[in-house]
Amino acid sequence: CRAPGSRVWLSESDNPSRKYRHTWELVEARPGVLVGINTRFPNDLVAEALAAGRLPDLGGTRQVRREVTLPGTRSRLDFVLEGDGPDCYLEVKNVNAAVEDGVAYFPDAVSERAARHVTELAGHVKQGHRAAVFFCVQRADVHAVRPATHIDPRFAEALASAAEQGVELHAWKCRVETTGITLDVPVEARVE
Repeated sequence: CRAPGSRVWLSESDNPSRKYRHTWELVEARPGVLVGINTRFPNDLVAEALAAGRLPDLGGTRQVRREVTLPGTRSRLDFVLEGDGPDCYLEVKNVNAAVEDGVAYFPDAVSERAARHVTELAGHVKQGHRAAVFFCVQRADVHAVRPATHIDPRFAEALASAAEQGVELHAWKCRVETTGITLDVPVEARVE
């Protein structure tokens, strides 16, 4: 996503409290393939899809709570979905790089935080809740998501353990255009 000479799109802010005036939004990774770079979007895309009822695999949701700090954990969860069954604890992961033969890998750098999140999700499953990792792929040229064992073996191990304990894996790719990014269709997510 950062090859020299790639075409990029930036947004500009006049907020004086920002460290940088520009935000990197998109890159053309190869001809005709736009990739969303901004990591703020995935949670908003998932929230929008939940509100529209577009994520039926996550169940009928009556209430969606965002950025919830739960007792006994060191971090906030992206979402708690409350519905007719057990609450579903949902963590969203942004995927935008490292595509190989249509497979996107997460993470693109070592992420102790991501490993901790999936381990905490497994703990919620043990307490009788549902828990899920949602990979939001900000590019359209993929058909699957896998853990980047070659980049972060600890995360890959934590994800495999969490999935074995019942943490659900969901992945959707996005339609990325210069006019906007939308969650488009599900793709395969596996730990192997």
